[in-house]
Amino acid sequence: MTGDQGGAGAPSTTGQAVAVTRAGLSRPRSADGDGDSQERLCAGMRISPLDEMRPALAARTRFFDRQVMKMISAGIGQIVVVGAGYDDRALRFRTRGVTYYEVDHPSTQYDKVRRLLAIQARTERLVHVAADFRRDAVSSALASVGHDALSASLFMCEGLLVYLDQATIVTLLGSLRACAAPGSTLAASLAIHHDDVASGDKVLAAANARRKTGRTEPWRTILPAEAHLELLGRSRWQVDSVEDAAELEEGVAEGRSLLVTARPG
Repeated sequence: MTGDQGGAGAPSTTGQAVAVTRAGLSRPRSADGDGDSQERLCAGMRISPLDEMRPALAARTRFFDRQVMKMISAGIGQIVVVGAGYDDRALRFRTRGVTYYEVDHPSTQYDKVRRLLAIQARTERLVHVAADFRRDAVSSALASVGHDALSASLFMCEGLLVYLDQATIVTLLGSLRACAAPGSTLAASLAIHHDDVASGDKVLAAANARRKTGRTEPWRTILPAEAHLELLGRSRWQVDSVEDAAELEEGVAEGRSLLVTARPG
């Protein structure tokens, strides 16, 4: 994930911390995939793992890995990773005939490409798409690099939407919907709160105050479940499944993170 950047021209600090944490997880790979890709991408990162978030990241990672494997098995040939950060799935789940499109802020993407070159990764089916979600139409950016809007895709927003304001979320998901052919799937993680007393602003302020990167890379959207799912509907996505991250990993707080799939509405 990357939302805001750690500074002007700097890669996302949170994105690096997530990658370093994920490098310690046991995960599957495809027959032609690189099972050590996440660890190799993180080589030289001077940042500590997010130990307190490890259970939640493990649950989230399992969910999105499962979506990738499911779509590949179904014959989907386009996987779009939105807010890719240091995601390694293009390497880990490398499969003949499957193209990965990684969409991210230019600063983080530049560092990611540099690291891919340093480890001599096989990137023949990996396409990088630079975009600022607050300004750029992602559908147009994808079209410019060869994404086929007439063929089905898996679109993944993992750990991203919490960093965007609600208007940007609707615009982004609507842009993805515009290039989602029948048979496409959106997989997304949603940050949830159940405080009926505190306003959304108070919930965000309290959450960011607890985070080391709360000022430089603030969370912007934590909503009750119904409100969050309504944003998907406004973006013309029809929700198919909703899963609580707590069901996938021990130690995850119940009702704080929902993992959803949706189809073009």
